[in-house]
Amino acid sequence: MNHVVGLALLAAVAWGFWAVFADVATRSMAPEAAMIVSYTVGVGVAGLYILHRGTTVFGNDPTAIGIAALAGVASGIGAVAYYAALQAGAAGVATTITALYFVVAAGLGVAVLGDSLAVTDVAGIGAAVVAVALIAY
Repeated sequence: MNHVVGLALLAAVAWGFWAVFADVATRSMAPEAAMIVSYTVGVGVAGLYILHRGTTVFGNDPTAIGIAALAGVASGIGAVAYYAALQAGAAGVATTITALYFVVAAGLGVAVLGDSLAVTDVAGIGAAVVAVALIAY
């Protein structure tokens, strides 16, 4: 199996469990508290991975640290909104709709990074949006 595919499948399975655990946690605690606990443990897991790989934590590009910090701001906002959505309604709806983040990422990739989309890419994104709408509603 392709290494990228294997890692992506592992991420999908792990995030599937994460969504269910987060839903259960927000039934008896504030969503922002559940998020803080979840992400604190996640940072610990990332730290162990860094130790295992023996990589440099920050690298040598100061601009990348700032961009990573901006990614953290976006992730934090998204996580708080996601956990609040879990507490407010069904996990299937909250998780399915937030899974559309890739549409935003694809659009930003085109607008900001100069990525290109083929007709098949646009069709795939459209099909995913329709699938999410059918699942969520």
